[in-house]
Amino acid sequence: MIKLESYACGKWQQGEGGEVMLNALTGEPVAQVSSKGLDFAAMLDYARRVGSPALRKLTFHERAMKLKALGQYLGERKDVYYALSAATGASKNDSMIDIDGGFGTLFSYASKGRRELPNASFIVDGNTEVMGKTGSFVGQHIMTPLKGVVLHINAFNFPVWGMLEKLAVNLLAGVPAIVKPASQTSYLTERVFRDMVASGIFPEGSFQLICGSVGDLLTHLTGQDLVTFTGSASTGQKLKSHPVIVRNSVRFTMEADSLNCSILGPDALPGTPEFDLYVKEVVREMTTKCGQKCTAIRRAFVPRAQLDAVVEALKARLAKVVVGDPSQAGVTMGALASLGQRDEVLKAVGRLRDVADLVFGDPQDFAVTGGDAKKGAFLSPLLLRCANPHASPAVHEIEAFGPVSTVMPYDDIDDVIALAAKGEGSLVGSLFTYDNDFARDLVMGAASYHGRLLIVNRDCAKESTGHGSPMPVLVHGGPGRAGGGEEMGGVRGVKHYLQRTALQGSPATLSAITGQWIAGSPRAEGIHPFRKNLGELQLGDTVKAGPKLITLEDIEHFAHFTGDTFYAHMDEAAAAANPFFGGRVAHGYYILSVAAGLFVQPDPGPVLANYGLDNLRFVTPAKPGDSLSVTLTCKGKNPRITENYGEVRWDTVVSNQDGLVVATYDVLTMVEKGAVAA
Repeated sequence: MIKLESYACGKWQQGEGGEVMLNALTGEPVAQVSSKGLDFAAMLDYARRVGSPALRKLTFHERAMKLKALGQYLGERKDVYYALSAATGASKNDSMIDIDGGFGTLFSYASKGRRELPNASFIVDGNTEVMGKTGSFVGQHIMTPLKGVVLHINAFNFPVWGMLEKLAVNLLAGVPAIVKPASQTSYLTERVFRDMVASGIFPEGSFQLICGSVGDLLTHLTGQDLVTFTGSASTGQKLKSHPVIVRNSVRFTMEADSLNCSILGPDALPGTPEFDLYVKEVVREMTTKCGQKCTAIRRAFVPRAQLDAVVEALKARLAKVVVGDPSQAGVTMGALASLGQRDEVLKAVGRLRDVADLVFGDPQDFAVTGGDAKKGAFLSPLLLRCANPHASPAVHEIEAFGPVSTVMPYDDIDDVIALAAKGEGSLVGSLFTYDNDFARDLVMGAASYHGRLLIVNRDCAKESTGHGSPMPVLVHGGPGRAGGGEEMGGVRGVKHYLQRTALQGSPATLSAITGQWIAGSPRAEGIHPFRKNLGELQLGDTVKAGPKLITLEDIEHFAHFTGDTFYAHMDEAAAAANPFFGGRVAHGYYILSVAAGLFVQPDPGPVLANYGLDNLRFVTPAKPGDSLSVTLTCKGKNPRITENYGEVRWDTVVSNQDGLVVATYDVLTMVEKGAVAA
């Protein structure tokens, strides 16, 4: 039996005594868990004093690279994790979702961090706001990492993914964490955590582990700290109302179990791909992880006319499920995490049977292949049928957190929207239909009650990740009963760990703070900025060029050369009748081409490529006889951590002979870091 340890204040520490966790398949002791003797206040202080400064010194790109390295390091050791995962009752597929899914989240955030965040330690948020007539007083939002620590309180059902899907986000944000896994499966979390520490990839203090109770930790939280919770709604609400959390406005994110639903569209008749996909998905969600998923389908809504057909199809598919030890040939569903968890499921099913009929499975009499049928936490898939869901509130309130689902009929779209809402908020809902009008109306009516909606049909089914699979790039959470919080969601999740602050001051001051040139700040003219490498280039470096006369011949040549003969460029009478133009005008893209011809320095040099334009606006039409000039200013630099070049953003303003702005946009170029060309 393993005596689990916590990782606190830079060392592994064993708690006194503790509760014994049992193998879900055999009932044999696996691990003893206790955090008694830990100094929780010291752990928080260690994270704030050691981990936080070290993480905040790194840029988003540096943290992203470490996430990638950690994912690779753990992936090389996953066979050990799979072997231990079996004791939780997980099948090989269950373990893959938990273990490889966790690594995949690290890789996803590593990619997001390098592609969507700056190579800096903070984010400039949004556009500059001009708050004075002359532009000498401006505002700008920035986002900086909180200087506290996040406490992750995780559930038992995903001991690896549940930890890594949260850690990936806070580590990328630059905030250290203390992880508290659920005791029942904490032996798998601890094993992975040992390798995370041993890897030395992240700075010391970036993460700590509590195996056992959190003791008095909550009483030491401050307004710079955060808490995330995954588990039952009742426990989450109790934690959220802790007086210290309330008094210090500690950011609290809750992801609670919910009565998720899946809906079969009225067009999905037996024999259609959508009908078959629906039946397959309901069964998959009942049996994957033995139904122990906060995203599992608990309520299956089907058109009343198809109720019998759906029930029979589900029964036929469920009859093929083989319960037992997943290491045995033919077994397709393992055990619940513990005997206690199985008893909770049976208690919930008993209450559901007061309002619904059990149409498949027997809680007491079912075959078990391998394992110990008496000591193991095995349970048959259980399918219920509720004929009158409007008159049976229990089916929308009671969650059996296991291989259990209830099929219910609906009459029309308004009826099923109302039934879905009876769950009072869920993490996910799904819809199986090939009728896009029905899908649109259903989403507009039901979206406010769900954190995620999956719409499946024959076109996307092959690539669909499924009803119960939260993805790193999308938010995971839901309103109401589901907790009212959000996790992951790509960069959205990162920003949860940052403080948004509004800055006010002069353009030059805010430019110096943010590292981005702001209009009104000084410009510097001299050596053409395209002759400077990334290190030599300074914010405010500017080239002004022009004027260039725009002729009618130029406009017509551009039209014929490109094929863009839109009337505003070629038909004087029609263009004159246009209230925006009042006569023939130059093409917008001709204006851009003229500007590029004016500001470019043509010789080979540090500028490697132009890779795009942002924020393009055409402000004043350019007409034959106008003269155009351009001002190009270095606005921002973002060196790439893995390459010998970086992105440069150039503020670009095209104006006419009267000083009127014709176009504004940002030019994006790749510029090498090395020495400038001779």
